[in-house]
Amino acid sequence: MGKESALASASAPGKSRPECINSSNPYHECSDYCLRKIAEARERLEEEQRPPADRTVHPDCINASNPYHVCSEYCFKRIADAKSGLERAEQEPSDAAAARPEGDDDGDAQQEDAGAEDGYPQMTEKQKKLFELRLKMNEARKANQQAMVAEKKRMEPRTESRGVSKQKWLEDRKKKIGKLLDSNGLDMTKSYMLDTQETAEAKYKKWEKEPAPYGWDVFNQKTLYDAYKKRTKNIDVDMEAYNKAKEADPEFYRDASSLQYGKVSKVPEENIDRMVNELKERDEKRKAFSRRRKFHEDKDIDSINDRNEHFNKKVERAFGKYTLEIKNNLERGTALPD
Repeated sequence: MGKESALASASAPGKSRPECINSSNPYHECSDYCLRKIAEARERLEEEQRPPADRTVHPDCINASNPYHVCSEYCFKRIADAKSGLERAEQEPSDAAAARPEGDDDGDAQQEDAGAEDGYPQMTEKQKKLFELRLKMNEARKANQQAMVAEKKRMEPRTESRGVSKQKWLEDRKKKIGKLLDSNGLDMTKSYMLDTQETAEAKYKKWEKEPAPYGWDVFNQKTLYDAYKKRTKNIDVDMEAYNKAKEADPEFYRDASSLQYGKVSKVPEENIDRMVNELKERDEKRKAFSRRRKFHEDKDIDSINDRNEHFNKKVERAFGKYTLEIKNNLERGTALPD
């Protein structure tokens, strides 16, 4: 019946059917033989997918819900072992001691009782050890997976914060405050309305602060003058002594045409000590200043000294993304010849 229906549903001979094994041949035309083979294949496939009508399945089998499972001798043995283990667990300790056989069977009974005491009533001592070994293997597999993921994160090149685009920064910010904006009916352009007073004051104070000089701006006249004002800001000026010295010397402001050019006026010892102290403090600040850099303890050591480390960082910035795959192949050993 299945063959006749398949043949009836098939198209007439002379055209290639997609189910035919020769359908890839552009010059092939299906005949009655091809249609018969297609119908037989369909019927065979339906029989394979159809669950068996008469099955021998024990209701206590763990695979009883599988419609294609047929219990074998192994299943019945497992069910009997499980039932006997449950019966032994329900018995009283005194009954178990009285029912324990003597002689050679004493060791087997002790193994079964030991398995029941450890929380595995259906397992013998050997089965329990095998189960514990499998648990340890699973734990080791998970630990290896976690270590591999951690090593991959550590080996990946770290992203620089200065290279983050504005679009990515906006997306991250929108994820953080997106719910608050939606609840208040605001869009991203008015996110400043969610800032508190302290946050807004800190933001305005940061905007008012002038950025630090960068590049060649470090040596221009404005930057040098600002540095001079910063140095003289904490110096106390005695205007009274200044005016007295100015009145005592008619050529207080000498020029190149003055006959007293190069003559040193008398300077108090206190002023000289103050100048020396200021120079010492400036020198100490210069020695103590250092731009803080992040130190990664887990990073692999690939340098022999500080100068070599600095050079390696330069090379990594320039060529790191091109040589990453080569370095990984060398570490795994896949880049070496057989």
